Amino acid sequence: MSGRMTLPSGAAGARILGIGSSQPNTIVTNDDLAERVETSDEWIRDRVGIAERRIADADTTVVDMAVEAGGRALKDAGLTPSDIDTVIVATCTMPSPIPNAAAQTADRIGISAPGAFDLNAACAGFSYALGTASDLVRAGSARHALVIGAEKLSDWLDWQDRSTCIIFADGAGAAVVGAAGSDDRIGIGPVAWGSAGDLNQMIRIRTENNALFQEGQAVFRWATTKIAPVALRAIELAGLTPADIDVLIPHQANLRIVDSIAKRLRSKGAREDMRVADDIVHSGNTSSASIPLALDHMRAEGRVCSGDTLLLVGFGAGLSYASQVVVCP
Repeated sequence: MSGRMTLPSGAAGARILGIGSSQPNTIVTNDDLAERVETSDEWIRDRVGIAERRIADADTTVVDMAVEAGGRALKDAGLTPSDIDTVIVATCTMPSPIPNAAAQTADRIGISAPGAFDLNAACAGFSYALGTASDLVRAGSARHALVIGAEKLSDWLDWQDRSTCIIFADGAGAAVVGAAGSDDRIGIGPVAWGSAGDLNQMIRIRTENNALFQEGQAVFRWATTKIAPVALRAIELAGLTPADIDVLIPHQANLRIVDSIAKRLRSKGAREDMRVADDIVHSGNTSSASIPLALDHMRAEGRVCSGDTLLLVGFGAGLSYASQVVVCP
């Protein structure tokens, strides 16, 4: 008879130890876009809430932004590259599927021989990756995981299509995930996730021009009716109530969608003073990068503090969605 296998000893739970982000320097305003397509600052603000967005230059890659955001998250966590054994990059905008972004990002940061893989759940990608990293730490499969959402959506846009070119932008956000240490230090709740594959054609890449397409009104109706219940499920799985949430950080898809989700949560008991991320106004929709970008920006502005209870909600192409409660590091 062969020997009995053993499993590694995991942690009681996981928590975020540090965060960081990166954005291109070039700011594209609504007036800039109005010179290229039939639109206006008023039209864009009214429909999606965006005033400006960051667009990377031709030489900047998804990996470049991931490296910068990941390095800042490591520094914020007080860790070194040698402390990281797993790297997950959530992205849907690599120029080719091979090689993946994660291994390249890890190598450039100086992380030696980690488990490294990309995860594509589009705009829900960061929440998917964070849930995966948390479970790896709890299972004992990882000690410290670097989770990055990074996108260069500008490479996948038809710049003559005003329904998409006004919305999407570039950037990266990252978090370091490690063991909670004890039950009272748990900082990442269970993930509530799912998909609606029957609606996959609502957001897709058109094969004829390799450009992003979305059925805007259909996506808006889906997000404003189906996503709040996912967020409420995440709160329930964490053993909390809506009144326990200090800050709501949904995917920055559209300011009207963000406001709708917040309104629905308040109707279920969330506090009126619950702070709500509105990073889309100045960053645009950066897909998997939008949640960590918003978190990092809110913390820099003093709108989020260490110890705050945050509700993260990602949703987008797939259609995929995911939500979890986390504690701000």
